Amino acid sequence: MVDHTHALSFGAAASDYDRFRPRYPEAAVLWALDGLSEAGVVDLAAGTGILTRAVLALGHEVVPVEPDPGMRAQLAASTPDTTALAGSAESMPLPDSAVDAVLVGTAYHWFDREPAHAEIARVLRPGGTFAPIWNIRDGSVDWVAELGRIAHFGDKSTSQVFGERPDFGPAFDAVEKREFTHRTTLTPDELLGMVRTRSYWLTASTDDQRRVERELTELLNTHPALTGRDTIELPYRTLVLRARRR
Repeated sequence: MVDHTHALSFGAAASDYDRFRPRYPEAAVLWALDGLSEAGVVDLAAGTGILTRAVLALGHEVVPVEPDPGMRAQLAASTPDTTALAGSAESMPLPDSAVDAVLVGTAYHWFDREPAHAEIARVLRPGGTFAPIWNIRDGSVDWVAELGRIAHFGDKSTSQVFGERPDFGPAFDAVEKREFTHRTTLTPDELLGMVRTRSYWLTASTDDQRRVERELTELLNTHPALTGRDTIELPYRTLVLRARRR
């Protein structure tokens, strides 16, 4: 079942979400687009437009679709000349066979998959590409794993998808997978700012939020890889699934 409380919690922190969430490496976006040039692309569950801007920078035409009005407002503010449409993975305000690709940035795990797959297939042209993308902190680094424990990151989103045999339904060919690595540089305050954009934080009690702040401050002050540093490099794995519309 989709947790709509968590899925629609981000609008309250839209400005910080846009500021602190990691960008997507160009190589990952290029692979997701499957060699397309000057394509019509839907950024589905576009949020504040982080992926929208990456696709625009590659010369494509992008239609962002986003259910949360707070996120749509931030997208309009941070992405000049772009307006997101109100819609969801299960219901997009677009005609049949309208676009060459549908991309999803760190949001596919919120979808009601069966109706979403059918709706995505509807708006794609035959041979079009569907590609969900995730930025995931690299938990093989010990302090990153501890950060995840403190902030309840969990990353159930990708374990649910990458821990099984991905399948986008009968309208799509077999799913391909690829992984990319990159890093973001944050100050300790920016790291806390990023944590405050997570769904766990946004829906947590005040006591739980204070616990996260306390334990994260202790981690920053005591871990040998972090203590005394003005900036921190946070390693990410960017995971991409890709399939073509039959």
